[in-house]
Amino acid sequence: MNTQGQGSDPGRSVTHSATGSDPGRSITHSRRIGVLISGRGSNLQALIDAIAEGSLNAEIAIVISNKADAAGLDRARAAGIETLVLEHRSFASRDDYDAAIAAELRSRGVSLVCLAGFMRLVGPRLLDEYPQRILNIHPSLLPAFPGVDAQRQALDHGIKVTGATVHIVTGELDGGPIVVQAAVPVRDDDTVELLSARILIEEHHLYPEAVRIMLNGGWRLDGRRFFRALE
Repeated sequence: MNTQGQGSDPGRSVTHSATGSDPGRSITHSRRIGVLISGRGSNLQALIDAIAEGSLNAEIAIVISNKADAAGLDRARAAGIETLVLEHRSFASRDDYDAAIAAELRSRGVSLVCLAGFMRLVGPRLLDEYPQRILNIHPSLLPAFPGVDAQRQALDHGIKVTGATVHIVTGELDGGPIVVQAAVPVRDDDTVELLSARILIEEHHLYPEAVRIMLNGGWRLDGRRFFRALE
């Protein structure tokens, strides 16, 4: 899920180094990521597996959930990753909750934040702490079908191709710059469940790729357009 807050300047072109930091902002552990979850954590598992296989050079510093019973917490613990539950109902406001998350991430040297089924809106406090350094994965070819039930929206509209998108989180709901996408054909006999399962396969390929692109640096934004580094 995406966010409310301040987006990037659409007229500004910015190039990011391997640390991904803004000019003057130092990040010591440039390949440490934090993952925010609310549920089963299948995209978290895709990141864990990619790191274990050596296809993604990164370290998951912490997994934070807003729900104590999130199955993704068990996935993280099984991989020896630190976990933390911050229940949003324990905080007086969204600002306070986001500030607490930001403090936990910052204290562990996290340079990139990955939303993996995190069913909370991210507000200005966290966006300001990690500008252009928060990723979200969404089960559609954005900008089509933002928000919830994207797979059902796709079927209801009768489209023939949908897919998955990893984008940078900004203040616009599921509207930040697109990092990577993958297409999934919609079959005539598809149900929401069948289509969701095929999209999820693509999500598991896309998220590690997007994280790798971001951490390797050299990418740039020109307005809404994302340009990866030349390889």
